[in-house]
Amino acid sequence: MTQKSILITGCSSGIGYDAAHTLKQRGWRVFATCRAEADCERLRDEGLESFRLDYQDESSIESAINETLSRTGGTLDALFNNGAYAIPGAIEDLSRNALRDIFETNVFGQIDLSNRLIPAMRKQGHGRVVFNSSVLGFVSTPYRGSYCATKFALEALVDAQRMEHKDSSLEFILIEPGPITTDFGKNATIQFEKWVDIEGANRKDIYKAMLKKRKASVGKKDFSELPSAAVTKKLIHALESARPNPRYFVTLATHISGAMRRFFPTRLLDAVLSRQ
Repeated sequence: MTQKSILITGCSSGIGYDAAHTLKQRGWRVFATCRAEADCERLRDEGLESFRLDYQDESSIESAINETLSRTGGTLDALFNNGAYAIPGAIEDLSRNALRDIFETNVFGQIDLSNRLIPAMRKQGHGRVVFNSSVLGFVSTPYRGSYCATKFALEALVDAQRMEHKDSSLEFILIEPGPITTDFGKNATIQFEKWVDIEGANRKDIYKAMLKKRKASVGKKDFSELPSAAVTKKLIHALESARPNPRYFVTLATHISGAMRRFFPTRLLDAVLSRQ
């Protein structure tokens, strides 16, 4: 049996890191990419094939694709678009550049990478493109609007792709994690402090309370929080099942939010999701 291959983004830690190591253990040939070369070097020391890929750098996307296809002889069985980040803050406090920056990574880069790999998958007659979305890809919450917007956009694009390829052997799949134990929140705080003028904002007191709450929650888990392995479990089904699901919900929070989105009237849903 020919060894299957997969390219994974955002492998320096968390979900991508767990997926890369787990799939390698299952016999997949894994190309584990990271934004920073130092992280790639660390993964190579751990036995993974790793090289740089930054969604915001088109040349790195092209280089990573060329490197991958040169190592496989022009084929690739699957892609897991995993890398993403958040910029917390009220919409009115986010500049055009902040919004452009987050869309470059969370949407444009992911679709660009996928589109560049589709020809190779079409030529070989099969392929699975999996996107790591979010519970915030179908419900929006205050002060996370920019991240929600990228995930809503990503879900719309992937849904369209799935239908556009309905007569082909390519599969386009979404995973909806919800709260997962990673450095995502820590990295979001860094982005928040980078892009939001806390002292000059109308919501200064709210922002300071948010930062205080986040620092107090370090080391504590959300009621439905799961480890990265829970996402990898869904990813394995998406990659290896004969008929993968279009969507995979991971945590209890995702299931609950999905039910509320479907059955709650808008005002009631707003009231529930607005609770901080």
